Amino acid sequence: MKKKRVRAFGLWWHLLGLTIAALFILPFFWAVVASLRQPGLPPPRTVEWWPQPAYWDNYAEIFRLLPMGRYILNSLSVVAVAVPLTLVMASLAGFGLSQLYSRRQRRLALVSILLMLIPGMAVWPFRFHVFYRLGLIDSLWALIAPAFAAGSPLFVLLFYWVYFRIPSEVYESAQLDGANAWTVWRRIAQPLAWPMTAAVAVLAFTLYWSDFTSPVLYIFDPARYTLPIGLQLLKQMDQTNYPLLMAGAVIMAAPVIILFIFAQRLLLHDLSLGKLLDKN
Repeated sequence: MKKKRVRAFGLWWHLLGLTIAALFILPFFWAVVASLRQPGLPPPRTVEWWPQPAYWDNYAEIFRLLPMGRYILNSLSVVAVAVPLTLVMASLAGFGLSQLYSRRQRRLALVSILLMLIPGMAVWPFRFHVFYRLGLIDSLWALIAPAFAAGSPLFVLLFYWVYFRIPSEVYESAQLDGANAWTVWRRIAQPLAWPMTAAVAVLAFTLYWSDFTSPVLYIFDPARYTLPIGLQLLKQMDQTNYPLLMAGAVIMAAPVIILFIFAQRLLLHDLSLGKLLDKN
């Protein structure tokens, strides 16, 4: 009888999980469906599970109207450099923060939280002036440069939280064996933080991939436009062609979803850091 209750509870738990997953999947699915409607058609008034017929040429039409391939290549170039650089810088900053005395840790963690409260628009003039002095304006390096500062204080805090939860005895034993700070981070701390690294990678990829403001501020040459700018140009060309606009939105969202599908294996791995921390 007890086994039946456990199975019934597990069944209801899985049904709840599937229901919640469907709530997140359905909007993207409907975006795909809307992108396959005939060009120029308005959004359907009722739920449409699949258009008849499906018009796949909407995706090809986007590349005929705009050099979308160039925009995608520019976006990929930015994330290919910015995401790994963000992971390294945020991880090093978080590890260094976790090794300070408790009072300094609290102060710097508080500073990081306060930095997150500053509106992004408040730093735009200062950042533009710095990039202008460095000669980065109208180049993709203006979009990559924030990665040298870890991209966001949130990423530093996430790594700090992970490294802080690792028992101090682990660090002390490595130092007694003669390991320096670089070796401790590279050989001990970072391997234990792979689940968090995967999570930050997804967040960083989303940040740089979907960044619209920075290209508007720093990029003037149309040949260096990124995908968000390309979608805005597509919208300006025909604001009422909803199938074409939805096709562009699908192209924009698909890489993030694919990356999350692959990254969740690290996030949910049996040897993840969450399992390790639960034992402490």
